[in-house]
Amino acid sequence: MKTLVAALALLLPVSAEIQTKRLFGPETPTGPYKHPSCVEALDNGDLLLVYYGGEGEYAGGTALFMSRKKAGQEGWTAPVQIARDPFYALGNGVVWQAPDGVVWLFYVVRFGETWSTSRVAARVSQDRGATWSDPSLLRLDEGWMVRGKPIVLTSGRYLLPLYHETGTDREIVPADTTSLFLIYDPGTKKWAESGRVRSRLGNLQPAPAEVAPGHIVAFCRRGGGYGGQKDGWLVRTESKDGGMTWSRGEDSEFPNPNSAVEMIKLRNGKLLLFYNDSFSDRTPLTAALSADGGKTWPVKRDIETGKDSYAYPSAVETPDGRIHLVYTTNGRRAVTYSVFTESDLAGGK
Repeated sequence: MKTLVAALALLLPVSAEIQTKRLFGPETPTGPYKHPSCVEALDNGDLLLVYYGGEGEYAGGTALFMSRKKAGQEGWTAPVQIARDPFYALGNGVVWQAPDGVVWLFYVVRFGETWSTSRVAARVSQDRGATWSDPSLLRLDEGWMVRGKPIVLTSGRYLLPLYHETGTDREIVPADTTSLFLIYDPGTKKWAESGRVRSRLGNLQPAPAEVAPGHIVAFCRRGGGYGGQKDGWLVRTESKDGGMTWSRGEDSEFPNPNSAVEMIKLRNGKLLLFYNDSFSDRTPLTAALSADGGKTWPVKRDIETGKDSYAYPSAVETPDGRIHLVYTTNGRRAVTYSVFTESDLAGGK
């Protein structure tokens, strides 16, 4: 059935209207490693982009860097360091502006040799990322990590996607790795922990969207090994109580080579999903569009194809209807930026 659904989906050729360019490569003096990236649109029209950089994924001394694209300007500023720890390496960075204007920076602090030793830290900015508060650990639990941006629920609460990674094998994500969420009440300024998402192979890095008040759908990266796993699919889960409890994660129609996924809700209510349409490789990078709350995905379009790795997509829609997408290429040594509209994905139809 999954194969049939995939075959029936409309896969359109790449549009000339999709504008793509490399932003930062090995020559950018933040270290050769640049992965993953995250993009956010601010209320003044600026775009912010963050990534963690250094000598490699497991190198010591990795730090968080930020670049800004000012409203009305084409270029991005040179990346500047915004977080470094004198004792531990840093990982995945997430930048996000809340409805009250506060800009949050969430990131991973790796205490040991593997990601399963990590904690999640946060800083805030009251001036759109010009200056930052001191860091604070959100939780002291070992193995918690962040990857995707929060969403604002109909209730006004913030839903922050997290995951709990286990094990010490750098090439295998164990089956007891789970996705979960922290729910923030801006009135009390307190976080509450949701239930876990459990699934056949394990799951991580959830990407949620609220499709109706209190009803949230999320897609998660699968666990297991890397590449060649013909039964490896994106994991789908949902919550009907505002994110507190989640259904068991089930295989979706989308293949997944153990790679991150992104999903955003457009201003018109449609869902836009970015994923690697492959069981074994992080290529192609594909966009899928749903107009019925994630039940069906009749439009699919490749954003990038080829032998490169197009990994860890992060997207945001701006008020002008443009979709801004960043992702890692060139063996995690470059950050690439694409801009397009929904009509580009649908071939102008």
